[in-house]
Amino acid sequence: RNKIPRAQKRREMALKQMEALAQRLRQQEPDVDSESILELPLAKLAQKLQAEELSLESVLCSYLEQALKVHQEVNCLTDFLGECEEQLQALKKLKKSERGLLYGVPISLKDTYDCKGHDSTCGLAQFLEKPAAKDGVIVQLFKAQGAIPFVKTNIPQTLFSYDCSNPIFGQTLNPLNLKKSPGGSSGGEAALLAGKGSILGMGTDTGGSTRVPASFCGVCGFRTSRSRLSYSGIASAVKGKKSVTTTAGPMARDVESLALCLRALLNENMHHLDPTVPPLTFREEVYSSKRPLRVGYCESDGYTQPSPSMARAVQLTSRLLQDAGHQVIPFSIPRVEYAFKHLYTGGLYADGGATLLQKLEGDIVDPSIKGMVSLLRLPDSLKCFLAKILKCTDPRTSQTAEEFRGVGTPKKLWEQHTAVEVKC
Repeated sequence: RNKIPRAQKRREMALKQMEALAQRLRQQEPDVDSESILELPLAKLAQKLQAEELSLESVLCSYLEQALKVHQEVNCLTDFLGECEEQLQALKKLKKSERGLLYGVPISLKDTYDCKGHDSTCGLAQFLEKPAAKDGVIVQLFKAQGAIPFVKTNIPQTLFSYDCSNPIFGQTLNPLNLKKSPGGSSGGEAALLAGKGSILGMGTDTGGSTRVPASFCGVCGFRTSRSRLSYSGIASAVKGKKSVTTTAGPMARDVESLALCLRALLNENMHHLDPTVPPLTFREEVYSSKRPLRVGYCESDGYTQPSPSMARAVQLTSRLLQDAGHQVIPFSIPRVEYAFKHLYTGGLYADGGATLLQKLEGDIVDPSIKGMVSLLRLPDSLKCFLAKILKCTDPRTSQTAEEFRGVGTPKKLWEQHTAVEVKC
């Protein structure tokens, strides 16, 4: 726990360095119109940087200033990547033919992405003061394409939460409503993008960690297929989850920006840096094809009840696809309850949560994950007893479940037992 105050002090100093760099760049570009720069979509910004209609300094300055403003309001940054200034100077020396697709574009990264010399904390004190020895594969690819990583963003402790809070860097708020959460686990990334403090970022997703915060903050997030993007050099509280995989994915303000990001990342260098990734580049002919598509959809999975807004969104999207000439096919998902309880939850907690608890040993447990941790810390004998009872009950409809609720079971335990299946 002694590491936490030191980490907070380091962040404070890093943000002062960030502010100092923004001031220096502002002095170099006193007439820059930051508002117009921040309004540009990614493709247009990249085009203007390539054509030298905008200077690298003016763009980086605009995003440094805006990121600091957003952070003051919602507490979304965990670190400033000071080497971005050195990278900017190196990019200016490149010939036009050597410039990548994202030449001069400032980008943000979820806390978990390894950047040389910086911690990837996962919100855990155990991971503090262990700076990465080198950049992760995706960070290397971004730099090769001319992008400038400049900040890392906040996450929930362990990443096993749809909130965005940890004992090191505190709670991140939703810039659209400061009384709400930005979602998690890529919450800091979504909050920064929503506040226009970044134009392109990278999140990760196991069961919604990119998609949930993107939805909460009104931005776009994309969960890629398993092994489509390299996961080498991305930290995790629990490694080795083979049945439930976590994937890297871009986050931005619009869909076209996500596509441009994947164009930049999905090239032959990805496979060379990480041979576990299939050597399949971005297929422009598929993405740009005008051929009608067959799209399957479902309005409910038959296990959880979608909110009215979610159901409306699916219905509206299916109508728009049909109007655009695509074939839309409704389908139902088989055995969702079994998949969720036994495959998904069982895959996440295959060791009964032992690895997760080990990572939290001696740490402060954040309120956002206290319920989950309390369940995992129950004695094995009590877990066995509860497992036998809960196996025979359906908390949504069962009369037995209602009776069980009334015989003294702690309310918090009852409300949360469906989130983490407890097995002996």
